[in-house]
Amino acid sequence: METLLVALRAAAEPTRLRILALAGRGAFCVSEFTEILGQSQPRLSRHLKLLCEAGLLERGREGANMWFTVPMGDAGSLTRELLARLPGDDPVLEADRRHGARVLAERARIASESFQRKGADWDEMRALDLPAPAVEASLLMLVPENIGGRLLDIGTGTGRVLELLGPRVQEGLGVDASRAMLALARSRLARAGLAHCSVRLADMYRLPLADGSFDIAVLQMVLHHADDPERVLSEAARLLRSGGRLIVVDLAPHRRSELVERLAHRWPGFGDEMMHRWLTACGLSPGSPATVPGPNELPVRMWTATRTEVAPAARVAELVV
Repeated sequence: METLLVALRAAAEPTRLRILALAGRGAFCVSEFTEILGQSQPRLSRHLKLLCEAGLLERGREGANMWFTVPMGDAGSLTRELLARLPGDDPVLEADRRHGARVLAERARIASESFQRKGADWDEMRALDLPAPAVEASLLMLVPENIGGRLLDIGTGTGRVLELLGPRVQEGLGVDASRAMLALARSRLARAGLAHCSVRLADMYRLPLADGSFDIAVLQMVLHHADDPERVLSEAARLLRSGGRLIVVDLAPHRRSELVERLAHRWPGFGDEMMHRWLTACGLSPGSPATVPGPNELPVRMWTATRTEVAPAARVAELVV
């Protein structure tokens, strides 16, 4: 009872309710809350500290910024219930939403310009002229509407997979090692109104997430950048519940050696036999691979696998070292 009372006391203040309402629409950092709410940073930092200590928000640091979001799963159930009771036509909350939308648009513009200044093409599907519509159609066939559960997008990039599959799941989380990518992803998710999806900075080799906590994991155009693809697959397998599904979308073997230098590819695609061996070693039961239809000379392959009851003991021991 005391835990509930602490949370209710923390929420029972106008500014803190406004903060929760904004966080219910996506992740924001302290400086953005300051701009939207028109209050000093020390004052808002105190409000945010109280909300986090009460379990109504969670925070994660990325460089100089601390990002605040509604907790996933049961941990965020009280926050979501409180948000559901806020009046949709409240003029103060409506003004905050409008101002928040402008902040998100400016965030996306800055992130996009940063990539353009560096000469990077952050949309690899476009850079390689791959059949993105066919890939997305194949993903949608594997994740039916209203499937529910929790989705993990490893190497989320600009968050397109979360935007595509988010409406079909109960919760979605994207992880990436690039802060600039995450800035674009947050803006994309906010524009799409996918408040139940979030992103965070993380290393795909050692994800700070609990075993068996996701129903679906996706690796789209990620493995060919990995020095150790099998280790990435093992980490994804660890995070799947029993019966959970892994979806891998990547290049089949090709002879485009210039991609290694131009786009920092580590692997020139993957063969079915190699992928089958890796997936099996990770405690997964591979399905039948399929080629994504498209005219490009770079064939896109899709592999699926299901988590069996228990991962191999040797592999589990290696993961927790």
